Amino acid sequence: MTSRTNMNGEHNTSRLPPSTAHNNRYYPNYNNFTSGSSSSSRASFKGCCCCLFLLLTFLGLLVLAVILIIVLAVKPKKPQFELQQVGVQYVGIAAAAPISSTVPSASLSFNIRMVFTAVNPNKVGIKYSPTEFDVMYRGVPLGRASVPGFYQPAHSVRQVETTVGVDRVNLLQAEATDLVKDATLYDRVELRITGDVGAKIRILDFTSPRVKVSVDCAIVISPRKSSLTYKQCGVDGLKV
Repeated sequence: MTSRTNMNGEHNTSRLPPSTAHNNRYYPNYNNFTSGSSSSSRASFKGCCCCLFLLLTFLGLLVLAVILIIVLAVKPKKPQFELQQVGVQYVGIAAAAPISSTVPSASLSFNIRMVFTAVNPNKVGIKYSPTEFDVMYRGVPLGRASVPGFYQPAHSVRQVETTVGVDRVNLLQAEATDLVKDATLYDRVELRITGDVGAKIRILDFTSPRVKVSVDCAIVISPRKSSLTYKQCGVDGLKV
């Protein structure tokens, strides 16, 4: 709005055009508000991520420290799992009909009972997983002995029994010739029993990672007497 004075001394008031008044108004810059809000959101998100990372790192270090303290206090030792006894229930060896004139064949049948002894020298219990032992003759698999899983308390000894039954397994060529010779001439058949025993140490509600104790045994049985004549076992040791 403007005021003018004419020649008679009168004041005339006139209004500016609406367009002029409208152009002089102040409008805030909404882009500035939007960019500022986005920057604040990004900063807040980064701060939350940093706090979460520090929290997880602290919890991980705390758990590691607790485990280390428990391990130092308990001092876990290697469990022992050995083949203690072998009982021969039946042994049968027969020359089978050859496939051809140049390929000999023999059939082997036996039942043997094995008793394993598990020793836990630790202050805490051990959880054993189900295990299968392979029974082989000169590297040829004949059968398997299955041992179920079980829990063993601290400072205890436990015996686990299993039976291996082999029914007329045919061996060809060199293995058959060696088997018949070992049984008829030397009255000795050597078998090898191998397997890995899985165990986990349990401390309160915490279970350690699975470890393996490898068992490797050589036994010699007498087909004529149906008895055990030799046994030697070796334990490879504790493996993760």
